[in-house]
Amino acid sequence: MTSTAAVIELDALTKRYGRTVGVERLDIRVGEGELFGFLGPNGAGKTTTLRCLVGLLRPTSGRVRVLGLDPVADHHRLAPALGYLPGELRLYPELTGRQTLRLLADLQGRPTPRQEELCHRLDLSGAELDRTVRGYSHGMKQKLGLVQAFQHDPELLVLDEPTEGLDPLVQETFFELLAEAAAAGRTVLLSSHVLPVVQRTCRRVAIIRHGRLVAVRGVAELREARARRVRLVFADGGGRRPLGAAQRWEPDWTGDRVELLVPPHELVTTLRGLLALPVADVSVEEAGLDEAFLDLYRNSGTQEGR
Repeated sequence: MTSTAAVIELDALTKRYGRTVGVERLDIRVGEGELFGFLGPNGAGKTTTLRCLVGLLRPTSGRVRVLGLDPVADHHRLAPALGYLPGELRLYPELTGRQTLRLLADLQGRPTPRQEELCHRLDLSGAELDRTVRGYSHGMKQKLGLVQAFQHDPELLVLDEPTEGLDPLVQETFFELLAEAAAAGRTVLLSSHVLPVVQRTCRRVAIIRHGRLVAVRGVAELREARARRVRLVFADGGGRRPLGAAQRWEPDWTGDRVELLVPPHELVTTLRGLLALPVADVSVEEAGLDEAFLDLYRNSGTQEGR
């Protein structure tokens, strides 16, 4: 594939369960080598979309192509090039961790040159791998799931809520693995409702709500266009007071402290007015993806799909 080729192509993807809409008319392109985020709250349709991508669900209508292949009709050809971590990881409890990885490697149909390295980096010891999975904690199962997704060095990684249950140190290792995958030209689709995870790792995101696409945007673009968080502490102990023109930004008071969300094009004018008051301290934070995400949801014309 060329550097401009689409690894994932969704054209009007629709999946219904009887009268219930899972997703409706999704149009998304993910290019080769992209770290692409798929955002939405629980129940938005993220998992349904991913299951269509990896061939576990057949679309009701629309077109899906992954690495140029139909995920259902060409599943056996696609599987060796695909690393998939489901959001609800279900494992055979009677198998050991090592047996589980061997079984999943056989299903992937490809050698697993990275298995030992990944177990070491994710802190899965030999003793733990020799235990049956029924004795694993949620975090240990998630680490095993990450190993099986990465172990055959696939061209495409599809990861559904990959940091769920991971402690902070293991999360850092996961972020390193993503950075290495991107540097090696691999493509990653990362689905999550945890906004800081997507903000840290992805350059573009698709935002889904009630099974319909709200937007596909660059993370930097979303953050740049949204409100700045301004915090002020007043020096005179007077507590809540009028803030002049800044009052329209819905100030949130706690004693002598106030917080406002100000659009970027209004920031300088607003600060000039506020700093004419007896202010002891002021801080301005770069907008996070949280504000952008919620703002898009509030202002979206998307109608409920289920």
